[in-house]
Amino acid sequence: MNYASLEACLIDLEKNGHLVRVKEEVDPYLEMAAIHLRVYEAKGPAILFENVKGSRFRAASNIFGTLDRSKFIFRDTIESVQKLIELKNDPVKALKSPLQNASAGLAALKALPLKNPWTKPVMYEEINISDLPLIHHWPMDGGAFVTLPQVYTEDIDQPGIMKANLGMYRIQLTGNNYAKDKEIGLHYQLHRGIGVHQTKANAKGQPLKVSCFVGGPPSHTLSAVMPLPEGISEMTFAGVLGGRRFRYTYEDGFCISTDADFVITGEVYPGENKPEGPFGDHLGYYSLQHEFPLMRVHKVYARKNAIWPFTVVGRPPQEDTSFGELIHEITGAAIPQEIPGLKEVHAVDAAGVHPLLLAVGSERYTPYTPTKQPAELLTIANHVLGTGQLSLAKFLFIAADDKNQLSTHPVQPFLQYVLERINLQRDVHFYTNTTIDTLDYSGTGLNSGSKVVFAAYGEPIRNLATEVPSVLNELTQFENPRIVMPGVIAIKTKAFTNYQTVKEEMKMLNYQLHESVDQLNGIAMIVVCDDANFVAANLRNYLWVTYTRCNPSHDIHGIKESVINKHWGCEGPLVIDARIKPHHAPPVEKDPAVEKRIDRLFAKGGSLQNIA
Repeated sequence: MNYASLEACLIDLEKNGHLVRVKEEVDPYLEMAAIHLRVYEAKGPAILFENVKGSRFRAASNIFGTLDRSKFIFRDTIESVQKLIELKNDPVKALKSPLQNASAGLAALKALPLKNPWTKPVMYEEINISDLPLIHHWPMDGGAFVTLPQVYTEDIDQPGIMKANLGMYRIQLTGNNYAKDKEIGLHYQLHRGIGVHQTKANAKGQPLKVSCFVGGPPSHTLSAVMPLPEGISEMTFAGVLGGRRFRYTYEDGFCISTDADFVITGEVYPGENKPEGPFGDHLGYYSLQHEFPLMRVHKVYARKNAIWPFTVVGRPPQEDTSFGELIHEITGAAIPQEIPGLKEVHAVDAAGVHPLLLAVGSERYTPYTPTKQPAELLTIANHVLGTGQLSLAKFLFIAADDKNQLSTHPVQPFLQYVLERINLQRDVHFYTNTTIDTLDYSGTGLNSGSKVVFAAYGEPIRNLATEVPSVLNELTQFENPRIVMPGVIAIKTKAFTNYQTVKEEMKMLNYQLHESVDQLNGIAMIVVCDDANFVAANLRNYLWVTYTRCNPSHDIHGIKESVINKHWGCEGPLVIDARIKPHHAPPVEKDPAVEKRIDRLFAKGGSLQNIA
C-alpha cells in the first residue's frame, strides 16, 4: 500500500484486523508504555490511543510489533526493495536479467524526493512541545521522550536533501532543566551521521539546523533506522519502500517533511549541552544522565488530526526486535557483501543487539596447510569491527565452515559450533581501551571499554559437557553450578565489590581447579554470576546477563591463564565475570501500581479485553 499518511496505514491495519482502538482515557505517565508492553508481549495488534490525558492528539504504538504485520504494511513494495538492494551490490545482475528486474527499475523511479508538493499537510498548524502526548516510559526516566523520531540534518558543506542524514536518535522533550517549550535534548552516538554534521558546523562556528519528523508514512520511520549501503540516502529509500516519493519543503531554512504528522525544528549551537536522561533503554538497563547537545526549539508543526507514534524499549525482545527482523528481511546479504569474505552476520537481540555479534566468514588464506586455524577470519573480524553500526559490537564470535552449512541462526547451535572448536590459548583476541556503545555501561566510562573476538575454524577439539563436572560441586566460595547449554556453566559467588577483590577471587578459583583441567575438558565457558538459576533457566537469560554485564578486558579470566608475547590465553575453561558491578546502570523494572491500574483495559468491557 502506498500510504500517504500514518492514519492511512492505521485504517488499513484496522480493516484487516491488525489494530485495536483504546477509547478509555490513558495517562502518558507510565500507563501508555505499560499498556504497550503488555500488548506486545501478548503478540497483540497495533494500538490507537484515542484519549490521551493532557493532550488533544491521538497516539499509536506497536505498529511494527510483529514481523508479519510489518511485512503486511510493506506488502506491495518489499520485493522490489529487496531487488534494488541486491542490484546495488551486483549491478551486472540487472543486465543479465533485464525483464526479471524491471519492477526494481520502476520502483527506483519513486526514489527521487519531491520538493514543494502542492499540499503540505504537516503545516496545518503551529503548536508547542507541551501540546504533544508527553509519554514517560519507565519510572526512573528523566522526562518524556520521543522514541520514534526521524532526525534530519544536512551537511553544511554540501547542503541539500541528497546529502542529508535521517537517523533515529532519542529526543528528550521535558524534565531535567530544559526550558519548557523552548529546549529539548538530543542523544546520539559517536558514529552517527548527525555527529559528522555537527562537527562540521561547530568548526565554522555555526549552529546546526535540525528537523525532527514524527509520524508520516511508515516507510519514513523505518528508513531512519535502516543500515543502508553507502550511497543510498534514507529519503530515497523511504520513497522506494513506501511506493511514494518523499515530499518536503523548506521553511525558515529548515527542511520539513510535509507528510509527517509532526515536525519540530530547531538549532544546536556549538558547545551548548545539558544533562539528558536517564532513559530505560534497549539493553534492558537505564542509560544514565549525561551531557548531550541542547536543541533550541524554533517551531513545532502538526497536521490536522495528527497521530503521535511511539514505542517502548527495554530488555529485549521489544518492538525494536521486530524492526531488526524486518531490516534483515529487506537487506538480506547487503551488509555481508560490503565486507569481503563475510557470509552472514547476526546482532543478537536477546543480548541487547550491540553487545553480541555472531558471524560466518570464509577461510581461504592457507588451503595448502593441513592444520586448520583462524587466519582470514581475523582479517574479516577487523573489518567487521570497523564497519558502521557493526563497530559497536563488544563480543564477536566468528567461525568458518568448509561445508557451507553453518548459520548464525539459531544462536545456540552456532555458539556450540564455536565452543567445540575454539583454542582458548590461541583464538581469543582482545581490543582494549576502545569505543563501545554509548548505552553500554559495562565499560570504563561513556563510550569507553573493550572488545573481544572468539574465532573458530577446523575440527572439534572438545566434546561439550551436558552435565556439571563433579569438581565444580566441591568449590569454596563458588556454588550452585548449573548447565546453561552444552559446554557452558553458570556458577554463583558473592556480590562484586571491586576489581582488586576479583583478582583474589580468580586466584582462589584457579587454585581449586588448577589440577583439574583435564576433568573440565568439556567445559569451554564458566559464567560467574549473582544468580546461577536465573542465568541457566533459558538461553535468553544467559545471553542478556553474560554479554551486557561484561567488559572483556576486565571481566574475562581463565583457568591456568597466561600471557605469551602479549597474547592472552588459558588452558582450562574461559571464565566470564557477569556479576552486576557498582558502575553498571540499574535494570528497567515495571511499576506494580501502574500494572494494577491498567488491568481495567484488559478486564471485561475494556478496550483490550480480548488480549491475553
